[in-house]
Amino acid sequence: MHLEHMPELRINDLIVKKPIIQGGMGVGVSMSGLASAVANEGGIGVISSIGLGLLDEHPDKNFKKGNHIALQREIHEARSLTNGILGINIMVAISDYDDLLTLAYDEGIDIVFLGAGLPLKFPEKITADRLKHSHTKTAVIVSSGRAAQLIFQTWQKKYDHAPDMVVVEGPKAGGHLGFKKEQISDPDYALELLVPDVIQVVHKFETLFEKNIPVIAAGGIYSGADIFKFLEMGAQGVQMGTRFVATHECDASLEFKQSYIDCTEDDITIIVSPVGLPGRAIRNKFLDEVSAGERKPFKCPWKCLKTCEFKQAPYCIAKALTNAQKGIMEEGYTFAGSNAYRVKEIVSVKTLFESLEQEYSKAATDFLNEQLITSKIAV
Repeated sequence: MHLEHMPELRINDLIVKKPIIQGGMGVGVSMSGLASAVANEGGIGVISSIGLGLLDEHPDKNFKKGNHIALQREIHEARSLTNGILGINIMVAISDYDDLLTLAYDEGIDIVFLGAGLPLKFPEKITADRLKHSHTKTAVIVSSGRAAQLIFQTWQKKYDHAPDMVVVEGPKAGGHLGFKKEQISDPDYALELLVPDVIQVVHKFETLFEKNIPVIAAGGIYSGADIFKFLEMGAQGVQMGTRFVATHECDASLEFKQSYIDCTEDDITIIVSPVGLPGRAIRNKFLDEVSAGERKPFKCPWKCLKTCEFKQAPYCIAKALTNAQKGIMEEGYTFAGSNAYRVKEIVSVKTLFESLEQEYSKAATDFLNEQLITSKIAV
């Protein structure tokens, strides 16, 4: 049996040994611990920048300042734990987007992932020249070819530059989703259809800018066989979130991880978040109470999301997710991908990578054997 290995992922001059990106998960689910462990296994480890200031107690209650202090600390901590490739996930919809993105570039992070909105504008300090020549690569997260087209056209006009990578996130992802509620279960919006659509858009700009721009498949990727399937489809890598939650190195509480292990397929539900977007989460007592019309009183520490109407919101989503990260499940809940119910145990990141590689190898070998049999029959 011929053993097939996962190919490298190349992002310009950046070479990633394994084409696996650990999705950025907030609040505080993917920090330096998880990101460094993934980077050490040859993937891209991603620190989520969202709401880190909420995890720490700040005497001055300046959560915006706290976010920046905490993110800088996590970058330095991760760098002390790995020589691998590290990224930062930044939500376009976050109130301090400009400051966090500038910090990421100032710190020389390997790659920034920009999602939860269309990144059509950069902070003043990140000029077109800096974009082109910085060590930091830029990846955009989209949910359609149309969104990719708009981003690329805007960057071309404003900055004479194109993103270095595109992550296509389908409707099976966890957390906030870039789809209308009715589109989530519509087969016309399946990741298998979105990936070729985005590849077609990106290819035009690859030719225009004379560079390879990898397209990454995300949302519902669970096994090594899934990885093989999407690489065969033309993607150059995958992004995975759910699988990395149930690892020893994940920065969330044991209670958070246990919610994945304990959940059934029926527990995974689509909610409407206080910020007006559909999201996928694991149903629990907190969400049941909210669904029943119960309001969770709160005082907004700072308007972290631009779109949040906190005076009308039934609860503070940042606080609920922070509580879950800390293990206070009765006052929060966990976001999760559609396959979270398949998680049965907590393993090390190293063990997870080994499993994914074995599954990938088997899928690739089975595919080659089928091709061989088909070719012999044809002859």
